[in-house]
Amino acid sequence: MARVTEAAVMAALKALQDPASGRDLVTAGMVQGLTVKDGNVQFVLEVDPAQGAKLEPLRQQAEQAVLALPGVASATAILTAHRSQAAAQPRPATHHENHAHAHGAQQRPPLPGAGKAALPNIRSVIAVASGKGGVGKSTTAANLALALQAQGLKVGLLDADIYGPSQPRLMGLTGRPDSPDGKTIIPHRVNGLPVMSIGFLVAEDTAMIWRGPMVQSALMQMLRDVQWGQLDCLVVDLPPGTGDAQLTMAQQVPLTGAVIVSTPQDIALLDVKKSIAMFRKVDVPILGLVENMSVFVCPNCGHESHVFSHGGAHREADKQGIRFLGEVPLDLKIRETSDAGRPIVLHFPDSPQAEGYRAIARQVWAAAEEQLAGGTRQGPKITMQ
Repeated sequence: MARVTEAAVMAALKALQDPASGRDLVTAGMVQGLTVKDGNVQFVLEVDPAQGAKLEPLRQQAEQAVLALPGVASATAILTAHRSQAAAQPRPATHHENHAHAHGAQQRPPLPGAGKAALPNIRSVIAVASGKGGVGKSTTAANLALALQAQGLKVGLLDADIYGPSQPRLMGLTGRPDSPDGKTIIPHRVNGLPVMSIGFLVAEDTAMIWRGPMVQSALMQMLRDVQWGQLDCLVVDLPPGTGDAQLTMAQQVPLTGAVIVSTPQDIALLDVKKSIAMFRKVDVPILGLVENMSVFVCPNCGHESHVFSHGGAHREADKQGIRFLGEVPLDLKIRETSDAGRPIVLHFPDSPQAEGYRAIARQVWAAAEEQLAGGTRQGPKITMQ
């Protein structure tokens, strides 16, 4: 079988024309994030936000042009709406605004999309975050979403981890979601729960080599261009750390609050403190802290081992004045069901592990309702000083 090269892909895309500028896609600088691996090709077409909906046929043409190349097994093109640098530049402050600032008035225009109107059919958005990777955040997010659904709530799940999407594997989902009009996406569903992830659009082993603006644009599209329906709650599985995805969600989405997941050892709690500081800085309420992998109980003899220490997250929550939501054990059954795409809350609802997640979900929703009862959250705003 012929081996496809990046040069061959770029040559195929150079034969296609951008209808807005009249230049080919490569010369116009629209082709970004190209990866070629084992015959699987993935790339991004950066377009003007105003033209995004009209350029779906171009995206399809680009996919077909690449798919026709010898050696290509699959081709995935993703449209991202990217503002030009000129459009992104802030306008100079007027004399009136400078005068107001000098006298202590704070001129804080909302960010694009900030406020409840940005997601009119979603009552609350709960982010699940962690200071570092490997603490079981995605597993917690998947089971939390299903546990909230078990309370009778209408829930959705968004995998916002662009670089390392886990929800397709955790929820046992594969394949590209449908888009009947080329503008909106119909999400996959598990037990009636809508799920969206960038992992549905790219091969599982594909490395996502995207710049910050591309990540931000993809996140906003997955939020606003997906047919979520009427939801009481959208659970968002954030990537670990405090980078572009976290700031995009915190600044442009009216988050009801954040749930932070940590293991109990000191090295993990150091990063938890950074997550707490970030959310507080951008005015996102912290609904509580979950201690994952809290204790290992031997399935043979019942002996308890504190592999990653124990109680550290609870102590940190008390120190920070944050609600402690509960403990999740380091459990073989949770690991097996997660790897198999059979979330334990859904497939083993009578297990003690599932009840543990439901108990955490009850606490999370109680904290969320407290925030919702406090008034309509309009999201954080930025001021230039």
